Amino acid sequence: MTRPVETVAPDDDVSDVLTRLAKADFSGFPVVEDGTVVGIVTETDLVDLFQPSDRRLWIPVGFPPFIETMTYGVDLSWSDLDVGVDLVKSAGKPIREVMVTDVVTVSPDDTVETVIDHLADPGRDINRLPVIEDGELVGIISREDVLRTLSEHDVAV
Repeated sequence: MTRPVETVAPDDDVSDVLTRLAKADFSGFPVVEDGTVVGIVTETDLVDLFQPSDRRLWIPVGFPPFIETMTYGVDLSWSDLDVGVDLVKSAGKPIREVMVTDVVTVSPDDTVETVIDHLADPGRDINRLPVIEDGELVGIISREDVLRTLSEHDVAV
């Protein structure tokens, strides 16, 4: 496991966390409040905020006084503008609004097999597991950590 663990707080701004992730060599943070893990936030959670959504502009067409109009839906590709608008709308949001609260954790005494089972769970897309001991966050294990360890110890899988 990796320690110490870099964490964020539930009230940290999305923009601040995005900035920290951009400089980090990992892709997610445990969210900790009063020493307890209350969530996890990943690049994917944050990128989802800024994906251009289906924006459709509805234009009424007709002659004044528009008694009989036809409405046309024009699909606009706003890409950069759309992302910019989403960024401005989401930048001040607290992480608590985007974090995942159903966090899978392990203890320092769990086996490598248990860790691998969690990381390989087809029903979840887990890349990291907070390690909890006596209710406190003591480390984190990523998929990369497991693969590196297996490779270093030349373990046949």
